[in-house]
Amino acid sequence: MFVIGGLFGSFEQSMESARLWIHSLLFFIFTIACLYVLDTLVISNKLTTDYQNIQLKKQPQLPLRFRSDGTFKILQVADMHYGNGMVTRCRDVLESEFNYCSDLNTTHFLRKMIDIEKPDLIVFTGDNIFGSSATDAAESLFEVFAPAIESRIPWAAVLGNHDQESTMTREELMSFISLMDYSVSQTFPMEQQPMTNIDGFGNYNLEVRGAPGSYLSNSSILNLYFLDSGDRAIVDGVRTYNWIRESQLSWLRGLSKRFQGQWKLTDQSVEIPPLPVMHPALAFFHIPIPEIRQGPIKNIVGTYREYVACSLVNSGVLKTFISMGDVKAFFIGHDHNNDYCGNLEGIWFCYGGGFGYHGYGVAGWPRRARVIQAELGKGKEVWMGVEKIRTWKRLDDGVLTKFDEQVLWDIHSSR
Repeated sequence: MFVIGGLFGSFEQSMESARLWIHSLLFFIFTIACLYVLDTLVISNKLTTDYQNIQLKKQPQLPLRFRSDGTFKILQVADMHYGNGMVTRCRDVLESEFNYCSDLNTTHFLRKMIDIEKPDLIVFTGDNIFGSSATDAAESLFEVFAPAIESRIPWAAVLGNHDQESTMTREELMSFISLMDYSVSQTFPMEQQPMTNIDGFGNYNLEVRGAPGSYLSNSSILNLYFLDSGDRAIVDGVRTYNWIRESQLSWLRGLSKRFQGQWKLTDQSVEIPPLPVMHPALAFFHIPIPEIRQGPIKNIVGTYREYVACSLVNSGVLKTFISMGDVKAFFIGHDHNNDYCGNLEGIWFCYGGGFGYHGYGVAGWPRRARVIQAELGKGKEVWMGVEKIRTWKRLDDGVLTKFDEQVLWDIHSSR
């Protein structure tokens, strides 16, 4: 009797195990079927390349050139420090502003600056995103440059010391930026092919041609140099900021030398007015050079309220600019609470001032932007070469107050 009961119990256990196995198998088959349907109807359609709708980069209107009124205007945007948009809170704003302040305030400020100034070129001088706050570098970059892309105005960018702290390397960042709509940025300088033997990513130049209809309409009369000033470095065991390297300066010297004296006239019958010795140039990069800290600085215009944060290494950038002769001014960022211009041995430098609301600042001290305008000289009948370079700033104070307008260079006074 006990033997029969034991056998019956074993049989029931076997049947239960079989039922569980069958249920598991059916559940597995059901899961596979669901995944197949999901892949077939939803996922595959999104992963499959649709060759009918491939979107190519939207190209800016090139070449860059002066307007018919003889001006070329640049909007400098320094230190946006963009994070994740609406969810990224502002830093160093008034308590009454904090609850409704985010990265979107930075975006609105940029749109307002584009609307009021209508620049010919927008230049972003680094720390475009704040790496530690940007969970996806690509997504943040799309938001950073969206107002520039929407405007269809050509724009250029260099990197700061924080951009690469998110999900992309510096090379990946510049490559991505160079492929964005209406961007004129480059990862490497271009000759016959990219020059990859130069330190950094984002060293390049842009040429600005004369006004339409003038005898210089097909000539480069203003050169814009962009340099990668790096991020961080260790020097003799001490952590410091990086610096512009000799390979970059050597490339710059060669480029400047090739541009000097190049005047390509298409109409040889035009009576040529007296020409300047060389084209003027402007330079853009992120980290200040040590010469600004060392001084002496003359003719300061603007606010100095922060110690100059620069590299311990003086690589001779100022000496290079002086020897080249064409660089009349260079424009930097990095120190958000400085917005001044000053003169170093005949060459002007200007801070952009902190633009972004997620970057550090001073509560009650409005974010700001810098504008640079080059102006042509006027002959009896035609526009001539660049005669004057001036700059001013605007505040994000509700009315975009314009202030500190000054002339950086004038061909007649060689300022």
